[in-house]
Amino acid sequence: MKYPDLEALLRSEPEARQYYDQLPQYVRDQISTRVTGVNSFESLKDYAENLTRGDG
Repeated sequence: MKYPDLEALLRSEPEARQYYDQLPQYVRDQISTRVTGVNSFESLKDYAENLTRGDG
């Protein structure tokens, strides 16, 4: 399901909120700069994975 923005997604989907809350702070900071581009749990996961691909 798509939402208008990141905040609506996090309010509406507890699983997305839990995933977001477990991300490193720098990833959350990057995602928060693109709130309208992250509008589904899938897009949240994709963007987070892209940001963390070089970690570890």
